[in-house]
Amino acid sequence: MILVFFTAFGTVFVAEIVGDKLLYTTGVLAARYRTLPIILGMAIAFMAKMGVAVLIGEAISKLPRPLVATITTISFLGVAIALWRKSDRPRNSDKEHRASRAAMVSFAAIFFSEWGDVGQITAATLAAKYHLALIVWLGAVSAMVTKGALAAFLGAGIRRWISDRIAPKVVRYFAVGLLLVLGLLSVLEILIEKR
Repeated sequence: MILVFFTAFGTVFVAEIVGDKLLYTTGVLAARYRTLPIILGMAIAFMAKMGVAVLIGEAISKLPRPLVATITTISFLGVAIALWRKSDRPRNSDKEHRASRAAMVSFAAIFFSEWGDVGQITAATLAAKYHLALIVWLGAVSAMVTKGALAAFLGAGIRRWISDRIAPKVVRYFAVGLLLVLGLLSVLEILIEKR
């Protein structure tokens, strides 16, 4: 069973680490929010998504690519709008609600995007092959949380470096711009799939 866990961890981690848009999303979120709430929101989203992947198996891979790309686009645009509307001035209640907001935003950004991606398909395939859904789920979630934590810690380091040099408003505009670019890339994915 431990071999299945590490097989799931390794294959999902490698499958997800290359060219994954959520790495950039997590980096953007970590530049705006504290790391721990982001990781908490990500972990819950990854648990749910990998649970669906393991339970449904290959059916996820059969979702229409335009549908997946459309949901991903809406997710990126929603996070961009939320960041755009956020004031740069701290409020009294900001410290109390900031952690829960960061967890909710990171959950939404991950849960509502990239369904049927290579990590989920890998987890579904491994669950079908080994018939050890719980072990595959644990390995896949561990891989996804590891990937997300790496991106969040990198983003937090960048946040500290940037906060000493660049105004918060500029950081927010950059984050919104990057999310809009990711949303545009998802729209292009839809258009390319239709050809």
